[in-house]
Amino acid sequence: MDLSVKQLEEAVAVRRQIDQLQSRLSSLLGGSSRGSSGGSSSSSADAGGSSTSSSKKTGKRRSGISAAGRARIAAAARARWARAKAAAGGSDSSSAASTKKKPGRPAKKSGKGNGISAAGRKKLSQMMKARWAARRKAQGK
Repeated sequence: MDLSVKQLEEAVAVRRQIDQLQSRLSSLLGGSSRGSSGGSSSSSADAGGSSTSSSKKTGKRRSGISAAGRARIAAAARARWARAKAAAGGSDSSSAASTKKKPGRPAKKSGKGNGISAAGRKKLSQMMKARWAARRKAQGK
């Protein structure tokens, strides 16, 4: 297959347009569609420059999830919040308004130990004191 220089230049120009359009499409859809650009006969500077320029601008790596998958996750989250708001609104709306908590969130535990009882704290304290006494005894103090 004999190709002239003019035909090769035109082919490279078409390949650049294809790469630019693919990168625009992937940025619009939120995915990365790098199909046949890796195996092309164009220069490495051309292939590397156009396909990675959008990721260099943002500085973030795109997720591998599709737009439809993100939409499903968002719809499920909205449904969960709607159920939580309905449950919080129907049970006792006057106390929820007075405490100004967000609906559907569990109440924060109060207290110093974050869930440990006074007896548990005392037991831990005694165990630590026994360990410290044993360590002092082993060191000869």
